[in-house]
This record gives sequence, structure tokens and C-alpha cells, in this order.
Amino acid sequence: MPGGFVLVVGPSGAGKDTLLRLARDALDGDSRFVFPRRLVTRAPSSHEDNIEIAEDAFADGAASGAFALYWRAHGLGYAIPGETLDQAQAGRLIVCNVSRRIVEAARRTLTGVSVVTITASHGILAQRLAARARPEDGDLRTRLDRVVPIEAECTIWNNADPESAAAELIAHLQARAA
Repeated sequence: MPGGFVLVVGPSGAGKDTLLRLARDALDGDSRFVFPRRLVTRAPSSHEDNIEIAEDAFADGAASGAFALYWRAHGLGYAIPGETLDQAQAGRLIVCNVSRRIVEAARRTLTGVSVVTITASHGILAQRLAARARPEDGDLRTRLDRVVPIEAECTIWNNADPESAAAELIAHLQARAA
């Protein structure tokens, strides 16, 4: 199934952005893949390479259908740029980090959706969230105990070195694009 969307999901602290960065770097130059930067109503950080969008621009984009996907979480607005719809229709595979809560809506509205869950042990997640310490992370116990069941085509455990987990993601993406 050429083209479509690979939605990367998982709990906070699982290392989704790290693995996506490693996969993007490894697949750089392969025109089959697009790794769009998310639009977020917060400034980029060392943990997340997003494009900052103002609250009013986010609201306008959501209302006008300018985004492929959009959602709110932890008091912030998140969106996947609308041009990814055309890129997927043209046969490219759009690989993006999204909220687990948006997966079912994405499956209903987008074509060629598959899901990769990235996770880690409870202890590793706790360590990573404590080290990151973003204000929207709030109560770590609540974040760690949140369970959102998702049916995924691939599950990757990112407990050790990120390069090994990224290799699993890259292999899955290459197989999906074949």
C-alpha cells in the first residue's frame, strides 16, 4: 500500500521524537518518506522539534480544515500540516508523532493509516519524564498510569539504546513503503 500515514504513538517519555529523528536521518534522501514537523502551540525544545503556532492561528487552521490532523492535549494545540494530505495521495508515506486519542479519527478520515506504538518500561518512562520536567507533564504518576489501548501494526520497546529501537522503526517503515 504505497502512500498514506504511519502514526507513531506511545506514552510520554517513550522516546518517540528521538526514534523519529533517527529514522528521518537514516532515510534522508529517500523520497518515499515525509517526516513533517508538528505544529504546536509551544516553542520548540531540545526534546521536540516542532513549529510553533499561535493559539489563534491553531484555532483558525482547525476551523478551516487547514490541517491533516489536529488535537489538543495537556493544554496545547497540536497539528499535522495539511500539505501532507497531498503528499500521501501522491504515494509518499507520512510518518508523524500523534496523540493516541486521535488514532481512531485518523483511521476514519485519512487513507492508508498504520500505527506504530513506541513504549518503554514503567521505570524508564518515569526516569525520562522526571529528567524532561516540562510544565505540561504535570503529575508524573497520572501520566505514567494513563493507559490508552491502541491496535498497532508494530510495537517497539525503547528500553535500551535508541539506535536499536530506531532500526526496528526503520525496518518497519521500509517494509511499509515497499
